[in-house]
Amino acid sequence: MNVLRGIKWPYALIALLAVAAVAVGTLQPQLVSAAAGLVKKPGATQKIKQDPPPTLFTDAEIATIGRQAAAQRKKTDALFAQWKKAHGTTRDDKAFTAWAAQQVPAPPTAAQRTAELHQDQQLAKTRTAAGKKAATWLELHGKQDLWKLYLHDQSELIPAKQGTAEKAQLKAVLKLAKTISDQVAAKDEQPAPYVLDPTLRPDKHIKPGAQGPYSYPSSHAARSAAAVTYLSALSPHRAGDYQWMQDEILYSRLYMAGHVTSDITAGTLLGDLIGDYELAVSGH
Repeated sequence: MNVLRGIKWPYALIALLAVAAVAVGTLQPQLVSAAAGLVKKPGATQKIKQDPPPTLFTDAEIATIGRQAAAQRKKTDALFAQWKKAHGTTRDDKAFTAWAAQQVPAPPTAAQRTAELHQDQQLAKTRTAAGKKAATWLELHGKQDLWKLYLHDQSELIPAKQGTAEKAQLKAVLKLAKTISDQVAAKDEQPAPYVLDPTLRPDKHIKPGAQGPYSYPSSHAARSAAAVTYLSALSPHRAGDYQWMQDEILYSRLYMAGHVTSDITAGTLLGDLIGDYELAVSGH
């Protein structure tokens, strides 16, 4: 016999329990939603652990675009000297954003861009399954994750306060690079190579007559250059590693026709300027 059936429950208590049951049922979706909101998003380290790198491109493959990107450094040094002379090391993101956007060279002529498009078309003929896999991985993680991971690798060797500051500075560098490159791209309206020739990326499903997305300058290149400039100042002994990864990312953007060479060099110049700016205003 169920002993609970012999208990005489007070009517008030029964009513209270009924109300509570309804309240819990009503609140359950909100409670589940709130709990889900508390789940921490995976960081860069976790993302790359979950999606480890495939075999990347060879040094020979990335060498040419690496040299072209590195050539922007002298131009950047001269340009940033002008900014620093006029503004010193005071942070003024608004003024710098406007100034840096003006330093990006004018887009190439139609004839030059056509020639660069032809280079992408020739490169596309050499694609392999392994190359596509490498390029896809670099496109995904080359925006932020890799640079955050590089910084995280050094965090155990420095005071926590310094590590927190450097993490915030790298985040600012990456954000500024995206902001300015997006602004310039919207102004100059240079269609991406796969827009000009949809056969380069049939997976993009470009509609006839489409103009965007725009690709000048490359946001990947701007973010990579900004991160490399900043991280290399913090850890000069690892500058070669950072540069190698930057070149891998840049080559991947040509390999999958996301950009042409001038998109890359313009983005690199912009990114170098942003890295120099953050180093100057943060006291490095």
